[in-house]
Amino acid sequence: MEILLGALGATVLYLFSSLRILKQYERGVTFLLGKFWATKGPGLVFVPAAVAKMRRISLRIIAMDIKPQDVITRDNVSIKVNAVLYMRVKEPEMAVIEIEDYLFATSQLAQTTLRSVLGQADLDELLADREKINSILKEIVDERTEPWGIEVSAVEVKDVDLPVEMKRAMARQAEAERERRAKVIAADGEYQAAGKLQQAASIISTEPSALMLRMLQTVVEISSETTSTVVLPLPIDLIKPFTDLASKLIEKAERRLPESTGTPIPATKVSEPETQQA
Repeated sequence: MEILLGALGATVLYLFSSLRILKQYERGVTFLLGKFWATKGPGLVFVPAAVAKMRRISLRIIAMDIKPQDVITRDNVSIKVNAVLYMRVKEPEMAVIEIEDYLFATSQLAQTTLRSVLGQADLDELLADREKINSILKEIVDERTEPWGIEVSAVEVKDVDLPVEMKRAMARQAEAERERRAKVIAADGEYQAAGKLQQAASIISTEPSALMLRMLQTVVEISSETTSTVVLPLPIDLIKPFTDLASKLIEKAERRLPESTGTPIPATKVSEPETQQA
């Protein structure tokens, strides 16, 4: 009777020692006598002690930091780049059977892929089209880790460390680009203003009184300011009749001058008066 109770107690103890509890995000890859048995979980699972072993695998997404890598881009610029990789175990049995340490292997693969992909891109492409670089990295790493039962959800380039000389050159380039845009905008504004002035001049030329109205408007604007000196523009059209009249009077005076004063006529016409006096 004592032997029976002892055997029963040993059996109960063996059964309790063979029980395992797996959380909702965990799976247990079990091996019976060295061979793959099953993938168990979550909850309460039975793993025979001494003849079976179990390895816990988490199915949660893992954020893996990729160490900074020294990269030389296609246009021969030396930079230092780091990234972050998001992955999860999709098939626990393959992550245990196919590779010894899937975390270390994925990290090393991501580092080498980061160097090779960025080495084929220009610096401008890396800075401006980062989404394309991220998609290429994700596609390559996901394809290489698929036989290990790993699913890569994203690979993101986190930081690009440029040399100090390159930062200064880029700053000068950006400043020159802004100056170029400012000059283009100013030239465009002057071109549009010249077109409007041409249209205004054509309208004013058809109506001379419009120029006088414009001058009076300018005088009103100047008078509203607290200035001590006022300069009034005088259109040439206003004094042109007076200048024409003065020129006509001068011509008439010059024609009458020889008859009234008796002064000699210019040398080209001297011969006629001399013959008349003779």
